[in-house]
Amino acid sequence: MQAESAYAICAMNDIPSQRAQGFVLMRVDEETGLERPWPIIVVRWGRHVFGYVNKCPHGAVTLDWERNSFLDANGTRLMCGKHGALFDLSTGLCVDGPCKGQSLLPVALSILDGDICVTGVTLAEEDAEPDGEEV
Repeated sequence: MQAESAYAICAMNDIPSQRAQGFVLMRVDEETGLERPWPIIVVRWGRHVFGYVNKCPHGAVTLDWERNSFLDANGTRLMCGKHGALFDLSTGLCVDGPCKGQSLLPVALSILDGDICVTGVTLAEEDAEPDGEEV
């Protein structure tokens, strides 16, 4: 059995508590081996983090209407900027709007050594420069 990889995407302190931030990672498709953009949302609530694919279940649009604008006016729910759908922060369940009862796709996250890491997927890693060579 292969060990599960964890990919650090940011430091825990990079996202203030009770805020959400978007990232576009490059995910490797398991079937084709091709790299594809994978937009995700990371929500930090105190020492807890929650991750979701940044795609509304009602129309497959990203939730943010402006860069990193994911939360409703009260800052207590994720909100789709196009449809106004509201999602529970900790479960991703739509509690109000045109996709009520549907959920955002979860992204497995863990906190390792103060970093927020995505797990359970294969990401394309940046190519490291060979030692001693300048670009």
